[in-house]
Amino acid sequence: MVNAVKVFKKTAPNGKITVYLGRRDFVDDTTGTEPVDGVVVCDNDYLRGRKVFASVTVTYRFGREEDEVMGLNFSKELLLTTQQIYPAANNAEMTGVQDRLVKKLGANAYPFAVTLPESAPASVQLHSGEEETAKPLGVIYELRVFVGDNSDEKPHRRNSVALAVRKAQYSPITNSHRQPSTLVSKGFALSSGKLNMEVTLDKELYYHGEQVKANLAINNGSKKTVKNIKVAIIQHVEVTMTNSQFTREVSSLESKEGCPITPGTNLSKHFNLVPLASSNKNRSGIALDGKLKDTDANLASSTLVSAGKNVNDAGGIVVSYSLRVKLNCGALGGELVADLPFKLMHPAPGVAVKAKADANYTGGEDLEFEDFARLRRGQSVDQGLE
Repeated sequence: MVNAVKVFKKTAPNGKITVYLGRRDFVDDTTGTEPVDGVVVCDNDYLRGRKVFASVTVTYRFGREEDEVMGLNFSKELLLTTQQIYPAANNAEMTGVQDRLVKKLGANAYPFAVTLPESAPASVQLHSGEEETAKPLGVIYELRVFVGDNSDEKPHRRNSVALAVRKAQYSPITNSHRQPSTLVSKGFALSSGKLNMEVTLDKELYYHGEQVKANLAINNGSKKTVKNIKVAIIQHVEVTMTNSQFTREVSSLESKEGCPITPGTNLSKHFNLVPLASSNKNRSGIALDGKLKDTDANLASSTLVSAGKNVNDAGGIVVSYSLRVKLNCGALGGELVADLPFKLMHPAPGVAVKAKADANYTGGEDLEFEDFARLRRGQSVDQGLE
């Protein structure tokens, strides 16, 4: 029995071009990005000696469309690449899905693979805090396939196919076993001694939906009293287009258990927090990897860069996470704050299979087609993990 493979399909309004994609997410493993690959079907009568091109654009939208007045523009569209896919400029090896599609769809089916530049940013969307907005904020990719005499032509909406795709990052296959730890101290004016706190996480990388486990060790060598403890997971977002930075609490809890911590006493405590998009539906500015109206939308993954590069040099929207612990020592004593960075990502689904379909394969019964327009955004990453 052959398992069904889901293939996404979209046809141009004029009905002359149809594009098939085996996936909507293209993974950046920090050493390179998988090509945007699929199959295009064109009527020969429509081609009339013309060529088929595929372009990938990325749109940075950093403000609401309804606020664009008096000539203001809160978005910028960049054309990353345009490549000729028929006649093919190079004969790249087909993937298994492409091979099956070409056999099923016939002589007018042409495989393609569009390579993204290394500097292309990861797909991230910012939640506006409202139920519906005209256009999502963040970094949005679009694949457009069109017919023309040269790549410089501007495709007409009726004669082209536009598909929303996404550039995703997964956690490295080789995970670090390092346990992040930090030690902070606070002295007080006109008072001897210090308040010391050590914060430790059980690992450096967590997956979406997983509990973040924090261990606290507090030594109060000061004359002040700790009244309560607050622990929070902070999402740090940097929008490079506007050079703006902001933070959002995506999970938090406050505890008075074990408090007050009086002078000369110690306290060891464990906290478990789970950062989820579903817990932040009404908060604006939260960075997501899909639209919040999708039940499977996740918080945006931590931004990774290749070895030897600085994450501050990354483009688009840079996302990072930290655990923040605050000890409240009252109105006069102030707070002792510790920040401990960690990574939050999707697990790697495994190495992509590039092998061709079985040589005896003749039909297309194991391909399940789904209309691209009806697919909910943000779904494909989670589907790949099932």
